[in-house]
Amino acid sequence: MGSPWKGFVEFTLPASPPTAFVSADLSSTSPVGLSLSPYGRSMSFDPGMLHSNGHTAYANGTGPGIREIGVVEKLLTSYGFIQCSERQARLFFHCSQYNGNLQELKIGDDVEFELSSDRRTGKPIAVKLLKIKPEVLPEERISGQVVSSIPMHLDGKSAPGQVPTGSVCYERNGEVFYLTYTPDDVEGNLHLDTGDKVSFYMDTNKHTGAVSARNIQLVKKKQMRCQGVVCATKEAFGFIERADVVKEIFFHYSEFKGDLEALQAGDDVEFTIKDRNGKEVATDVRLLPQGTVIFEDISIEQFEGTVVKVIPKVPTKNQNDPLPGRISARIGFTDKELPFGEKDTKSKVTLLEGDHIQFNISTDRRDKLERATNIDIYPDTFDFTKETREMGVIAAIRDGFGFIKCVDRDARMFFHFSEVLEESQLHISDEVEFTVVPVGPLYNLFAKDMLSAQRNHAVRIKKLPKGTVSFHTQSEQRFVGVVEKELVATSNKNTSPTRGKEKETEEGTIAYEDCGVKLTVPFHAKDLEGGGLPQAGDKVEFSINEVKRTGLQSAVSIRVLNRNSSNTKRLHGFVATLKDNFGFIETANHDQEIFFHYSEMCGDLENLELGDTVEYTLSKGKGNKVSAEKVTKVAAVNGIGDDVVATVMMGKVIRPLRSVDPSQTEYQGLIEVAEEGGVKGQNYPFGIMGMANKADCLQKGELVKFQVCTVTQTAQKMACNVVPQRRAMVECVKDQFGFITYEVGESKKLFFHVKEVQDGLELQTGDEVEFSVVLNQRTGKCSACNVRRVSEGPKPVATPRPDRLVNRLKSITLDDASAPRLVIVRQPRGPDNSKGFNVERKTRQPGVID
Repeated sequence: MGSPWKGFVEFTLPASPPTAFVSADLSSTSPVGLSLSPYGRSMSFDPGMLHSNGHTAYANGTGPGIREIGVVEKLLTSYGFIQCSERQARLFFHCSQYNGNLQELKIGDDVEFELSSDRRTGKPIAVKLLKIKPEVLPEERISGQVVSSIPMHLDGKSAPGQVPTGSVCYERNGEVFYLTYTPDDVEGNLHLDTGDKVSFYMDTNKHTGAVSARNIQLVKKKQMRCQGVVCATKEAFGFIERADVVKEIFFHYSEFKGDLEALQAGDDVEFTIKDRNGKEVATDVRLLPQGTVIFEDISIEQFEGTVVKVIPKVPTKNQNDPLPGRISARIGFTDKELPFGEKDTKSKVTLLEGDHIQFNISTDRRDKLERATNIDIYPDTFDFTKETREMGVIAAIRDGFGFIKCVDRDARMFFHFSEVLEESQLHISDEVEFTVVPVGPLYNLFAKDMLSAQRNHAVRIKKLPKGTVSFHTQSEQRFVGVVEKELVATSNKNTSPTRGKEKETEEGTIAYEDCGVKLTVPFHAKDLEGGGLPQAGDKVEFSINEVKRTGLQSAVSIRVLNRNSSNTKRLHGFVATLKDNFGFIETANHDQEIFFHYSEMCGDLENLELGDTVEYTLSKGKGNKVSAEKVTKVAAVNGIGDDVVATVMMGKVIRPLRSVDPSQTEYQGLIEVAEEGGVKGQNYPFGIMGMANKADCLQKGELVKFQVCTVTQTAQKMACNVVPQRRAMVECVKDQFGFITYEVGESKKLFFHVKEVQDGLELQTGDEVEFSVVLNQRTGKCSACNVRRVSEGPKPVATPRPDRLVNRLKSITLDDASAPRLVIVRQPRGPDNSKGFNVERKTRQPGVID
C-alpha cells in the first residue's frame, strides 16, 4: 500500500529548531509546521504547532477522535506507519504522538490510536498512540498429521520466487481443520512427509487474520515400506539386511507373504517396521524382483594397491570387524587405506602381505563407507612378496583337493582347488609352482584319512609349462664305463601295464673312473638307449643323473659301445597284438607270431602301438615254448616289400587274422580274389603289416580291396594295403553315440561314436554308411571308426500332436496355477563339484584306439 503522504520527505528534529517555518514546497510559510532545517536538507515538526494549529483531534474537526487498533508496520527515528487491523489503511504517525517509552516501541507491536487529519492536506494520520499489552493466553499444543509436505527442488532447495508451504490437519469435535506451514515453522530443520504425526501451536497473522501452524514437532514418522535382503534363515525366523541403515532386522516366517519354501538367503524383500516389546521387527514381508535392492555403488575404474593386512584364517574371539583386511593404494593424489572382507576377493586364493593387486572401490549407499572389492592378484605379485616358491608335479587329484609331489620335499603336499591361480584346470602330471604355509583346520578336514601327518599345505598354485619342473640334475659330461652287474628281471609275470608301466627289475651297476678315482653308479632298464640289455663286461657311455631331493645318483642315457662277447642274434618284427599284460610280434617274414610279456619290454610301453617295428631275442621257456625277450622299439623299416603291384583287386576274407579268431591255428589271414582283375578264386595271405589300418578288425566273409606285393626274404606273394568294403544301415543314434546294423562275432550291432563320423555329419536312423571295424586289443570289443555316409535314409515324418493335447496347450496361460512347471532340482555340476570335469577331454582321432 502506498503512503497517503505523497511527496513526503524524511526529516529530523534539529537540536535548536528555527523560529521561521516554510511550507513543504519551500516557497511560503505554512501553518502545518513544516520547515527547512538550516542544518541540512531535511524536514521537521513543531510539536506545539502540531497540537494547536496543525490539526484537530477530530476526523473532520467537529467532534472527538475515533479510537482504532493497529500494528506498527514501519518505525524510523522520528516517525512511522501503522497498519490498521480493522480496515485496509496505512497511517502516518509522529513519534511525539506516542504515549510511553519510545525505546520499548517495536515493529509488530499492537497500538491504539485516534484518527485525525492533517489540516493542510486533509490526509488521515494517527495521533495519541498507546501501546496495547498483549493478552497472554495459555497455549495448547495441537496434535495433527501432515497432509501435504513442502515441495522441494531437485537440488534440495525451495522453489525459487516463492515461499514453499505445506499443510497439516487436526480434528475438533468431529470436524477436520487444515492449517498451512512454512519450513521456518518446523523445529529441528526436518523435512516432513505426508502422513507424519506432528504437534504444533496455532498462530494468527495480525495483518491478514489468517491462521497457520507454528513450532511444529515431529511425533512419529509414517510407517514407510523399507527394503532389504534376506541375510539369514533359521527354523522359524530370519534376518533382513536393511537397505536404509547398516543394520539387521528380525522377522518371523508368519510375517512372510508368499511361498515360504522358495524363500532363501539373498532374496530381495520389502517390509514394514513395527515396534514389538520395545524392539523393531519386520512385518508384511514380500518378495521383490532380484536386483531391486542395491547396497553399494562399485567404481568402473580399477585401481592398483598393496595388501598391508590379510584376513586371518582363524578369526580371534575379539575380532568384531567384518572387514579385517587392509589395502594401501594411491587414489588421485591421496594415499588411502581401504578395508576389505572375505567376499571381496575374486577367488579364494590366499592373500599375503605385500601382494600387488588390482581392485574396484565399493561405496556403501547407507553410510558412505568405502572398501576394496573385486580384488585380483597381479601375475608379478611374487616379485613384491619375496615369498619362497617351490615346484612340483600333481601326483593325485580327489574331489576338491589333491596332492603335489615336491621337488625339494619327501612328503606329498596337500592343496585345495580354490588355491589355483588363473582358474586353470589341473590334471595329474601337471607341473606347478606353489607356496607352502602352515595347515589350517579346514584343510585337515579334507586331508582326513589321507595323510594324517600333514603339517603344511600348498597355496597360490601356478601352472607351469611342460618341462619346467625337474626332479633331477643331469651332467653335461659323458662318462665311459664297464657294466659290472647286469639287470635282472623279477619273476613277477602278472604285472599289468595299465597299473605299472615300469617292469620290476633289480638295478645294474656300472664301474667307471672320474679324475683318477674308481666309482660305481647304478642304472635301470628305462635309462637304456637303443636295443638290447647290456651284459656284464659291455663297454657303455652314459651321463650321471642326481635326484635333487635325496642326492642319489644313477646312470642315464646309456648307450652300449661294444660287446664283451658275441650275443644271441637280435631279430626284427612288428607288433601284431597288444593285450592286457602281453602281446604278439609278427615275424619279419609275416608268417608267424611270437609271444612276449610286457616285463620284457625295454623302454616306455605307453608309446608302443600296433605295427611298430621292434627288435627282440628268442628264448625258450617251460615246455619249449618260444617267446621274445629284451624287446626294444626301433626305427620303422619297410613293412612287407618293395615290389607292390599297382592293380587294385577286390576280394573276400575267407580267414581272418588269429588276433580276431584265436581258435584258428594259422596266424595269417587269407583273402580270395572275387573279380576279373585277378585270377578268380586265387588266395593271398596277409598279416598285420598288410592292413592299411592296423587297428581294423577284418571279419570272415567281408569284402575288401587290396594290392599284391612280394616279400623280399621269402619271395612269397601277399596281400597288402587291405581296405575293407563295408556297408550297413544306421540302426539308431543316441546323443553322442549310435549303433550300426552289422554282425561282429556274437553281437548283431556295432557301436560307433559321433566323432568317428566323417565331415561332421549328423546321421539319422536308416542312413547307409561305410566304416571300418577296430578291435580294442585289451578289452576284446569292436567298434566302428571312419564312418562315412553313403546315402540318406527316409526322412522321419513328424507325428501330429493329438487334438486333446493341442487344446490343452492353447488353454494354458502363464497365470494358470495348474499349468506344467519346470522345476530345477539342482544345478549341473561335474565330479569336482564345479562345472566341467577333472579329466581332460581330448579330440578323438578317427581310427585311433585310446
